[in-house]
Amino acid sequence: MHMSAMANAFRLQMNDPKMKDIPFEDRFGMIVDIEYTNRKNNRLKRLIHNAEFEQSDASISDIDYRSGRKLNKSLITRLASCEYITEYRNIFITGATGSGKTYMACAFGMEACKQYFSVKYVRLPDLLIDLEAAMRDGNYQKVLEKYTKPTLLILDEWLLMKLSESESKHVFELIHKRRKRSSTIFCSQFREAGWYERLGGNDNPLADAIMDRITYDSYKIDIESVDPNRDESMRKRYGLDPEESR
Repeated sequence: MHMSAMANAFRLQMNDPKMKDIPFEDRFGMIVDIEYTNRKNNRLKRLIHNAEFEQSDASISDIDYRSGRKLNKSLITRLASCEYITEYRNIFITGATGSGKTYMACAFGMEACKQYFSVKYVRLPDLLIDLEAAMRDGNYQKVLEKYTKPTLLILDEWLLMKLSESESKHVFELIHKRRKRSSTIFCSQFREAGWYERLGGNDNPLADAIMDRITYDSYKIDIESVDPNRDESMRKRYGLDPEESR
């Protein structure tokens, strides 16, 4: 019956003389609670493992608001409740390299896991390579489902490179299938105003369709530098700089 935690708790009770004075109903309730808690913990571990976070130690509580960056703490705190997921709304996180976009996105993803939402982290370049290979191998729909199924998808390095015609088709299919069913966090070095051109602009009929499906009712977090004297790479601040770890 896969109730190993409950069985172990029962054996411990049987070997503990103090438990003999506790009514059976209370003892039974205790071992049921242990089994329930164990299952919840295992489920959380699986969700975090399957999410494949770039930064698995990211935490909302560890976001540094004292650095030389402009951050909307009240918005970040509200989004950490995951209400945006139940509303099927997206989040745009934009900022320069090293500003902490990936860390913040993974922190939101961790909060989603804690509320038992399925999460998937992926760099857009890797996703496009995966879908291109699936198209050649004939299992496109199966691979596409891997990215459409999670309740929360984190797309890092969003539009880091301008998309080709075939790549924009992949993105459109992904966005269209996720629309009004799930939420997506887009992390980009470029502000939303420049996304249309990076999708091909007027030369790509899908650019309008993609932007229309992701911008409506989305939350925006623009990470800006406001104090150059205190502004440092968040990779270094969070101990994620490869040079610092050597």
